[in-house]
Amino acid sequence: MAEFADLENQDGVRMPLNVLPGTKQSAADCVVPVSALYTPLRPISGAPVVPYAPLRCRTCRSILNPFSIVDFMANIWICPFCFQRNHFPPHYASISEDSLPAELFPQYTTVEYESGPPASNSVPPVFLFVVDTCVIEEELAFLKSALAQAIELLPESSLVGFITFGTYVHVHEIGFGQIPKAYVFKGSKEITKEQILEQMGFFARKPRPGPGVIAGARDGLSVESISRSFYGRELNLLEELQKDPWQVPTDQRATRCTSTALSVAACLLGVCVPGSGARIMAFLGGPSTEGFGAIVSKDLSEPIRSHKDLDKSAAPLYGKAVKFYEELAKQLVNQGHVLDLFACALDQVGVAELKFAVERTGGLVVLAESFGHSVFKDSLRRIFQSSEFDLGLSFNGIFEVACSKDVKVQGVIGPCTSLEKKGPLSSDTVVGQGNTSAWKLCGLDKATTLCIFFEIAKKEGPDAVGQPTNNQFYFQFLTYYQHNDGQMRLRATTLSRKWVVGPDSIYLDHSKASSICQTFQLFFQPILINCDHMQELIAGFDQEAAAVVMARLVSFKMENEADFDPVRWLDRSLIRLCSRFGDYQKGSPTSFCLSPRLSIFPQFMFNLRRSQFVQVFNNSPDETAYFRLILDRENVANSVVMIQPSLISYSFQSAPEPVLLDVAAIAADRILLLDSYFTVVIFHGTTIAQWRNAGYHELSEHQVFSQLLQAPRDDVDAIVKERFPVPRLVICDQYGSQARFLLAKLNPSATHNSDNLRPGGDVLFTDDVSFEVFMDHLQRLVVE
Repeated sequence: MAEFADLENQDGVRMPLNVLPGTKQSAADCVVPVSALYTPLRPISGAPVVPYAPLRCRTCRSILNPFSIVDFMANIWICPFCFQRNHFPPHYASISEDSLPAELFPQYTTVEYESGPPASNSVPPVFLFVVDTCVIEEELAFLKSALAQAIELLPESSLVGFITFGTYVHVHEIGFGQIPKAYVFKGSKEITKEQILEQMGFFARKPRPGPGVIAGARDGLSVESISRSFYGRELNLLEELQKDPWQVPTDQRATRCTSTALSVAACLLGVCVPGSGARIMAFLGGPSTEGFGAIVSKDLSEPIRSHKDLDKSAAPLYGKAVKFYEELAKQLVNQGHVLDLFACALDQVGVAELKFAVERTGGLVVLAESFGHSVFKDSLRRIFQSSEFDLGLSFNGIFEVACSKDVKVQGVIGPCTSLEKKGPLSSDTVVGQGNTSAWKLCGLDKATTLCIFFEIAKKEGPDAVGQPTNNQFYFQFLTYYQHNDGQMRLRATTLSRKWVVGPDSIYLDHSKASSICQTFQLFFQPILINCDHMQELIAGFDQEAAAVVMARLVSFKMENEADFDPVRWLDRSLIRLCSRFGDYQKGSPTSFCLSPRLSIFPQFMFNLRRSQFVQVFNNSPDETAYFRLILDRENVANSVVMIQPSLISYSFQSAPEPVLLDVAAIAADRILLLDSYFTVVIFHGTTIAQWRNAGYHELSEHQVFSQLLQAPRDDVDAIVKERFPVPRLVICDQYGSQARFLLAKLNPSATHNSDNLRPGGDVLFTDDVSFEVFMDHLQRLVVE
């Protein structure tokens, strides 16, 4: 799959099918949807950044690209999407075959356009911190320390706002002077922009704008009024931050008005900086119990909703909270603002309800056990740390798709919101955010990855009217965004993919072919014969991208389709795909064979069935929502690690090497390093653990053992340095209590029911089937 990784490095795109089926029926038979995983801001070495505006087609508005047909004599170019003939403007008059603009170079399929320096009156990035004060003093101290470090790392031009909440919401007026001042809002009431304008006196000495106007500098709000709530990095408020003063009875939860605080924050940004790059960074330390977004009552005898409660509709507050945050998401998207969530508590805080607002605005999410945990502290610092790790936060993005007329867009699964721009490119079949060809990206960074689903709408038959004469489909992805330096940019990525059409396979069964064989005196045996078209489809199959697309799709269906059985759907899809692309003799499981291009895909599906995205048992709704939020925004490489963790073995006998994700990998004299993206586990075999406990690694004559212990630690440091959110590190020993973090991910090839167990190995106490049994069943069902 190295060639597909090279394509990703060139354009930030991975497609499951790099040779596309030419008709709608052929696409349906391929099982895996025609789709693309696109990282709009992925750093691409060599991609030009040009200081002028793009040249657009006057019909479809696509941008001049290397696939355009250029007539240098007539000074025109033909759009590959709609075949419109366009004249070059006067400043392109000097172009020739030897003097091409950057966007026509064949290797520059991705080009970035600058719109000039930022406007002098533009508002710098705004960070509004919303802090939960209903936490114990120790947690509050951890949070204050982390926030102080984060504020020091903010860009110098940034503006900072501060809201604290508990029983009431306090909006702190930072620019008031030495005397602290705050506006207080009741946590159980709904807050509107008009109330913010009225209570905070933004237009006390000026005529207020009319109803429906969102205020801001354009509507007469002075810079002095804005600076009352948003100030520079010199923030001394943290020193005076105190725990919520209201007493909490021992049999009740704290009164925490999370939804009201976020609503006030959204309204404040809408009043002061509408349309400018701004982020609400919410730090939550417990469940919301007050306001429209409450997830549980104050009574401690009532447990917080579980997956079982949601399945049985036994969570009365869930629907109301989700509806509230859906409305909040619409408000934030209209304003162009982002909601980031940092949930740090041993209990649930409401990530499942907040998921919609975080995902629709493209926000970041971190889930940890405490504000003092390294997962939270290091992740928060990494957002603004640009020396070793640059997340590349950007704002106010708009993503558009153009494609050949025989391809339509079904939708996008990822951190975006549909702009309802329906047109001829929009398919009637909707997947994710559909019915449009443009999406809003309030916040995006260098890792943000969108999954775009396409529908092949080409008419059946080679003589269909209107079909193009060549065998190429074209796609163009346009991303407008505000760079973190305030400059507006446009990145254009244009792709071409070959399509094939025709009978993909011929199945010769006894009823149709035995007479033919008898005629030619041939021995007949039923067999599936792959033709050239099928081989081309197989050659273009990217099994890593296919696994990620299926993972996003099954997660989406689980959340949006009632009575959906994800395991059954995945199994049936895998059986259909193997029946389609495998070689086998009917009724003979041992004859089944998959091309190397697809041979790992069943293993991906086996691990996806067992992953935290599908199996919600032993996970809370908050944890499941968190896992899916990260899956829907990460690139292919990171998503594959979430689906099928990597396992590396360290031993005296050999250098560190990858091993199968199987319980057989465990040995007494081995160290294993498991990377499941969210958790990184260093697992010591019993012999290694005994030698370490005896202190052998501290003796000079056992330097090799000391190096063996240190090797996985060095690899963990390299993993942690490149990842957001920072993963949880677990160091454990064989037969120890925390060994469960490794055992839960391994293939149960050896269980308590197995015979001939290996000395020094381990067993899994489970009734789950092993990968070998899974493949046996798959082969039997495919050949039937």
